[in-house]
Amino acid sequence: MALSDQEILAGLADIVNEETGVDTAQVQPEKSFTDDLDIDSLSMMTIVVNAEEKFGVRIPDDEVKNLNTVGDAISFIQQAQA
Repeated sequence: MALSDQEILAGLADIVNEETGVDTAQVQPEKSFTDDLDIDSLSMMTIVVNAEEKFGVRIPDDEVKNLNTVGDAISFIQQAQA
């Protein structure tokens, strides 16, 4: 069963919070990982690995660069679950 946008958002917010200390309330779909949340490429890779484990999806390395915003990641994860 695929998760809703809100469930994925909550999961991503937890992962980002654990990795970077960013408040979960700051992790919103329109936020850019790099510009708004100040996440560097190393932290992003950790977030991706944790998201793959949490959501049971595969996020190829060449796709990570396309995940600019939290919303991009939500969309990708939702499609990968389908």
